[in-house]
Amino acid sequence: MIAAAIVAGLFWLAFVAHAGLGFGGPGMDRFFNAWVYNGLMLAAGVSCLLRAALHRQERAAWTLLGLGMLAWTAGDIYYSAALSDLDEVPIPSLSDAGYLAFYPATYVALALLVRARMPSFRRSLWLDGAIAALAVSALAAAVAIERVIELSSSGDVLLVATSVAYPVGDIVLLGIVVAVFGLSGWLPGAAWITIGIGLVLMAGADAVYLLQAAEGTYIEGGLLDTLWPASALLVGLAAWIQAPARAERFDLEGIRVVIVPAACGMLAIALAAATDLTRLGDATMSLSLATLFLVTVRMGWAFRDNQRMLTHSRHEARTDALTGLGNRRRMMTELEEALLDAIPEHPSLVVLFDLDGFKNHNDTDGHPAGDDLLSRLGRRLAGAALPYGSAFRLGGDEFCVLARPGETCREAVVGATVAALTETGEGFTITASEGSVLVPAEAATVEEALQLADSRMYAQKGQGRASAGRQTRDVLLSTLRERQPELHAHLQGVADTAVAAARELKMTPEEVDEVSRAAELHDVGKMAIPDAILQKPGPLDEEEWAFMRGHTIIGERILAAAPALMPVAALVRSSHEHWDGTGYPDGLAGEDIPLGARVVGVCDAFDAMTSERPYREARSVEEAFAELHRCAGTQFDPRVVEAFETAMRRSLAPVSAV
Repeated sequence: MIAAAIVAGLFWLAFVAHAGLGFGGPGMDRFFNAWVYNGLMLAAGVSCLLRAALHRQERAAWTLLGLGMLAWTAGDIYYSAALSDLDEVPIPSLSDAGYLAFYPATYVALALLVRARMPSFRRSLWLDGAIAALAVSALAAAVAIERVIELSSSGDVLLVATSVAYPVGDIVLLGIVVAVFGLSGWLPGAAWITIGIGLVLMAGADAVYLLQAAEGTYIEGGLLDTLWPASALLVGLAAWIQAPARAERFDLEGIRVVIVPAACGMLAIALAAATDLTRLGDATMSLSLATLFLVTVRMGWAFRDNQRMLTHSRHEARTDALTGLGNRRRMMTELEEALLDAIPEHPSLVVLFDLDGFKNHNDTDGHPAGDDLLSRLGRRLAGAALPYGSAFRLGGDEFCVLARPGETCREAVVGATVAALTETGEGFTITASEGSVLVPAEAATVEEALQLADSRMYAQKGQGRASAGRQTRDVLLSTLRERQPELHAHLQGVADTAVAAARELKMTPEEVDEVSRAAELHDVGKMAIPDAILQKPGPLDEEEWAFMRGHTIIGERILAAAPALMPVAALVRSSHEHWDGTGYPDGLAGEDIPLGARVVGVCDAFDAMTSERPYREARSVEEAFAELHRCAGTQFDPRVVEAFETAMRRSLAPVSAV
């Protein structure tokens, strides 16, 4: 194709040289005006058809462009063969049929090319097309049509209609080109620029020809004739540099949506003003006013679309995508409104929910199964809350219900909504812990209401877990007490200090509960360690230390057998990790160590230092504090050490005062 393009370009340059400089002399007129001219036009049409034949993408568009150009070429060939030697060329003729067939084929082809590059074709685009059509018709009436009619006033109806068809076709073609450039953000690709230049050249050549022909000044074989093959060759070249539709998208957003109707509206205003001043004609004025009317309609349509988009955006911003419930933002807004409107006689009820068993189900069966479960529970919660108020998903497995009025339906709301969030399936059971608050009776602000509801919810969650987790814990502690009474006392001491330190660190009630259980059970794995090692009066050798280091993994296995103690099992495994990564069993360091395990580690070390051992005496509290600070940053988390000491000194202060 490159070689063919070069050859075509050389022939065109020779044609320009002949038309402008007389290259080849008068004897070459027929060769250039007929053979070279028509050959170049034919080559451009064949180029488009070859593109359609060799590439499936956008085949229909390039086929139509190729056929349109061949129709134009057929008109030229007929003109050269049958009409060029006549003293007076008849209008219309078969040549006009070929020329005019080019326009509809090109319109449809351009529409197909543009449509393939639009993600969606909105109905408003039809209105934009009508606006553009009226605007260019008004321009045609003002600039060309009335002038041609005036010059052809002596002819018959067909002559005038044919003469008018050319400027109308060219102006509509220019309107489409401008629209395409506008839809591309005025940054079209190389192919669109090539097509645009080609079609603008063709329209310009037509306009000059029509005026010259009407005035009798047209000269065949002049430089004007070189513009038609130039425009055709540019379109033929564009067929091979056009990017695929998937790589060239026209997104109708922002200014692109209004640029065409806005430009047409300004054109209509200018034409209406010019018509009023120069009296161009009734047709121009009527078409301009019709354009302005449709522009006004288009503005209303755009306003409606923008309102719909704004409503949709607000809905998305306030809606949980998974369940369709209101999200946290919407809940906060409605809760603030409820506080403004609520009075003690007619309070609102806020209920927070946290699913029990969901994490295990999500981890075991996978996130898609977890999402399906949340979606089902969300729909059921919305139905259960509907008689009383609204349901929300706050994120993760947390939900909320806001009911009005709340006092008379508190038990009904809680009972119905907890039931809606309960589901049993193969290998899992999901329940919900809840915490409810009446506003403004129990809380005067949004923050107070959520904090109180959250506190009550986690208090209930801890009580619910006791039925399984606490029973298992009690069995294990009883076993430890029977086997090693002194070890049980150590574990209880670690648990008491761990709870105080966890609270000082502002851990949630659920996390404090897990830390307490982990502190009580962190040495449960020592039941598998021989007494000879546990009660050895002197230091342990390497083999004995290997046994001892395995007790955290054994403890994890024992606790993991009870699903309710799975979070505790993870803390027990990491309770002997060191802040600098030198601990065991996994060599975790820094923030990779669970915070609860870091708390247990500090409390365990403090209790060990302040307790009697077979091989050494107990240290004082101050000595133990000093040792913790010495090892902060290596064995212990410095932040946990500070929180532990603060909590311990607060608890010891009354004793010191006495």
